[in-house]
Amino acid sequence: MPAWLILILVGVVLLVLGVATNIGSFLIWIGVIVLVVSLILGLVGRGRRV
Repeated sequence: MPAWLILILVGVVLLVLGVATNIGSFLIWIGVIVLVVSLILGLVGRGRRV
């Protein structure tokens, strides 16, 4: 499993937990940061392969 895919899954889980719990805003921001970083890593990795 590629590292960027694991980061996307972690980000989605954090977003869901952030919506479902009282510490929502903190977890939502962490989830957004993880998703953005994973998307950037995915694009950079894809660009290097081509």
